[in-house]
Amino acid sequence: MPSPLHADSSAAQPPEHGTVDALISQTRRLRGGLDAVRRAAAAEEEPDDARSRWHRALCDLAAHHLDDLGEHLGQLREGPPPPGDPAPAGAVRAPAAPPAPQPGAAPGRVGSAEWNLLTDEATWSDELFQLFGRSPEEGPLTLDELPSWLLEEDRGQLTAMVTGCLVDGKPIDGEFRIVRADGSTRAVHMMGEPVLDGDGTATSMWAVLRDISELRRSRRAVDETSDSLQRHQHIARAEHRIAVELQEAVLPPWRGSLRFPQGGAPQSDGAPGTLDLAAHYLPSASSALIGGDWFDALGLPGGQTLLSVGGLTGHGVAATSGMAMLLGALRGMAVTGAEPGPLMGWLNRLLDASAQPALGSAVCCRYDPASRTLTWSQAGHPAPLLFRGGRGRALQPPEGMLLGAVADAAYGQAEELLEPGDVLLLHTDGLSPHSTGPVAGTVTDRLLDLAPRFTAARCAQECVRAVLEEFGGKEREDDACLLIGRINGWT
Repeated sequence: MPSPLHADSSAAQPPEHGTVDALISQTRRLRGGLDAVRRAAAAEEEPDDARSRWHRALCDLAAHHLDDLGEHLGQLREGPPPPGDPAPAGAVRAPAAPPAPQPGAAPGRVGSAEWNLLTDEATWSDELFQLFGRSPEEGPLTLDELPSWLLEEDRGQLTAMVTGCLVDGKPIDGEFRIVRADGSTRAVHMMGEPVLDGDGTATSMWAVLRDISELRRSRRAVDETSDSLQRHQHIARAEHRIAVELQEAVLPPWRGSLRFPQGGAPQSDGAPGTLDLAAHYLPSASSALIGGDWFDALGLPGGQTLLSVGGLTGHGVAATSGMAMLLGALRGMAVTGAEPGPLMGWLNRLLDASAQPALGSAVCCRYDPASRTLTWSQAGHPAPLLFRGGRGRALQPPEGMLLGAVADAAYGQAEELLEPGDVLLLHTDGLSPHSTGPVAGTVTDRLLDLAPRFTAARCAQECVRAVLEEFGGKEREDDACLLIGRINGWT
């Protein structure tokens, strides 16, 4: 289980950069070549020639879309926005897959038009008739007729662009939506300029119009994908925060000295046979994976101590809330004096009957300092390790299957007589860090190799530090927790 101190750092990984970098470089080369063509053409052509205007308009359109492509490729290389960082207005993010072409789509269709202000005549190219879905026999639309083909909410924008062009001489560069003769809606990008006479008065207006419906449909899909990603990130952060708060409310504190108060004789007095306890969380490589692992030490009536470690399958709030339910039930039943075997059976039935069924593993121990007897039970969990006199061994586990697997499963229990100076180690799965190469020995073997250090340790906290030096400095695939008890001896 990840430490509650680790914030959520999950984020979708960016795509492979090599291919995207190559596309960005190629786009830049195309943009540079286009600028060279524009400069050469400008030096040769007459500014008021119809062919020159058409050439300039196509170059402007190509530059516009190459710039868009460069921006989109850059955003694709950067990947999605980080959690909590809203995408800037108008930003486009790369979708998981491009949207399917729609029936009747004609991406990239470009047409031209010229409107004579003196004669009120209009001239359209064949491509523009196709874009509007209008028959050439019907003739081109005049400037007065054109707004009637737009969606009502876009007409004001077209009027403002045309007025600015004819009155103030401003170039046209904007978008609007038209309703074709067949009733379908298309998004159109329009670029144009006024044609002026010798007195500077506009005598006509020409324009190049391009169908950008597929581009806008893709942009909407990308924006929706980005919004959905940010919503999921927000939900994930909220769930992470709830899981961390639930852990901190339920589990014993493990910061500082990592010591637990005892229910019987004070732990700090070091009386022979009493327990000195320490614990630690070891987070997974992804701190977003808050799981259902727990460790616990609880003082029981009569001076005995309940020790337990365990974990539920899954991650997130569901796993953490299930852990809280089991741990609360375990504590409540333990204070009644129940033995570990029956306790495990009750936990199994509780988990089997819960609203969110899950599987779990656990070790439950009851230690009596008066007799130095450890009574324990397990449910599909690694057995406790006992270290004595510079050597270590795993305790022989009694019968017990995973919690939640079978409703009426039976759980045995075993006893072990402990001696002053003994070290008892309990841990959950996931203790071993992630490794890409060969690892010498299993987790149990590596822990048993620490026996000389445990024997020489003066307290349980020194034992925890030894485990952390072995396992705590590297990334691991899953979270884990560690609980160590050292039997106080005679001084």
